[in-house]
Amino acid sequence: MKILIVTDWGWPEMLWVALISICLVFFVLVLLVGVMKCFGLVFARRQPSVAAAPSGRVVVQGQVHEEEIAAIATALDLYRSAMHDRESEVLTILSIKRAYSPWNSKIHGLTQLPDRK
Repeated sequence: MKILIVTDWGWPEMLWVALISICLVFFVLVLLVGVMKCFGLVFARRQPSVAAAPSGRVVVQGQVHEEEIAAIATALDLYRSAMHDRESEVLTILSIKRAYSPWNSKIHGLTQLPDRK
């Protein structure tokens, strides 16, 4: 019973297989780009509605204005300056010399060589 049939492929067969596989890869990539574009169209957000403000300026819903940005920045600056723990923001690394301890000695973890006779 033959389970595995071995065929003798020549250059024309191998070139056809290579051409078909390359075309298949590019087709799948183009299909994937099309699917992504469709998802982008489906999940695209609507344009924000435009309304006139009482001062005559155009107000776009969901947009932060300069006054709001200035108020937020001022509040953050006041909050940061009111912190009672002033840090110098400088790291100091001190090395501490420890006394010898048999617990941190590496020589005790090594196996002693047996005596040769």
